[in-house]
Amino acid sequence: MPQDDAPLLNWQWLRFEQLPIDDLYDALALRGRIFVVEQKCPYLDADGLDRHAWHLLGRDDETGELVACVRVVDPGRKYEVPSIGRVVVAESERGTGLGHVLMAEALRRCDAQWPGAANRIGAQAHLQGFYRRHGYVTVGEPYLEDDIPHVDMERAGR
Repeated sequence: MPQDDAPLLNWQWLRFEQLPIDDLYDALALRGRIFVVEQKCPYLDADGLDRHAWHLLGRDDETGELVACVRVVDPGRKYEVPSIGRVVVAESERGTGLGHVLMAEALRRCDAQWPGAANRIGAQAHLQGFYRRHGYVTVGEPYLEDDIPHVDMERAGR
């Protein structure tokens, strides 16, 4: 899945309260650049779930720039099972395979944190093929979230 030009990343896996303020700022800035500015979708990113989540941050090993991140919301907060969300890769790294590297690392961490647990996501509908490559299947009907078509998808526990 990853291509040869995907950057080497330094990963951090932290609870919200463990995030240094600069890391939190970088994550929120990256999410805002992609989800609000690039996708032209004003929405409330600070939805209260970050406080109940693990955060996986991927920094370029050479530059230290945050280029990828996800949050994994605790079971019982959004869904009954853990939920990966806010999956984001910097625009400069698109096409390198970094999105697949990010998802593989997030799922590895989830499987270690919650052995045998499924994982459920609310995916933008046009990304179903991407998530299927990581073992997700579509469950339920499409719905609009922030005026963007979404579907729920679930990956069986490992």
